[in-house]
Amino acid sequence: MTRISPWIEAMRLRTLPVSVAGVLAGAAMAVAYGKFSLCVAIACFVFAVLAQIASNFANEYYDFVGGLDRRGREGPRRGVTEGDITPRAMIIATLATLAVACCVGLYIAFVGGWWLIAVGIAVAIGVFAYSAGPYPLSHHALGEVAVLVFFGIVPVNFTFYVMADQMEWPVFAVSIAIGLMGANVLIVNNYRDHDDDKSVGKRTLAVAFGRKAAAALYLINGLVAAAILATVFLLWKDGQESLWFLAIPAVYVVAHLRIFLMLISRDGALLNPLLGMTSVLMFAVALAMVVAIAIV
Repeated sequence: MTRISPWIEAMRLRTLPVSVAGVLAGAAMAVAYGKFSLCVAIACFVFAVLAQIASNFANEYYDFVGGLDRRGREGPRRGVTEGDITPRAMIIATLATLAVACCVGLYIAFVGGWWLIAVGIAVAIGVFAYSAGPYPLSHHALGEVAVLVFFGIVPVNFTFYVMADQMEWPVFAVSIAIGLMGANVLIVNNYRDHDDDKSVGKRTLAVAFGRKAAAALYLINGLVAAAILATVFLLWKDGQESLWFLAIPAVYVVAHLRIFLMLISRDGALLNPLLGMTSVLMFAVALAMVVAIAIV
């Protein structure tokens, strides 16, 4: 294994479309309102991806320190646990990545208003609160809630706000839908790791309520997200335009059901590809919004 490979694995590339999708959806809504800014979009993309990578690094570091990871786990290889990356190198990388994200965030605050620094601070706290602190969210069945907020509500609404200098109800509704899709990525992760997490006392949602409940929530989240998008498109768009947009949640539901059936029929490492499928499907919805808005 090359020296760079453990770091690439630690970034968890399969899940990065989650952060990109939130920004893309916010940018799509800005296009719809005639407020799009390419420079702001790029800055938001970079900030979101760096913040997610920092969170992934922090999660790996603190799970190792807390004794919550073990060698040979079913999920992606953990570089720190396997001895490929030293704990010191990982925490330095976490802080460095977050520092770069904060620098990008200063540009976003310069454009959208300095009060947005408070939002950036909240994101930075979230990076560590997910895995560390006196009450780690991921250890108390709150990881999915954190994803809903930080990968749905925050990126969609604030990407739009920095460009448009306003808040709109369709944007907020879309942010909930995107957040539910993002939460499903974590559900797949925790569904797969149920036995490992339970053995070390990590109380994820899947551990707290069981794998069947986690799978059911995965199904419900996707259906609710699709229903929200369909409702937004029906109320927000008129006539022929709404038909174009309704195709997005319709296709999403078909793909979502397909992944759900694979979820409940697989176990262990066979679930790993579903992480990528779920995150890419979320990204595809946001991208489809951009395309639909551009051509209608």
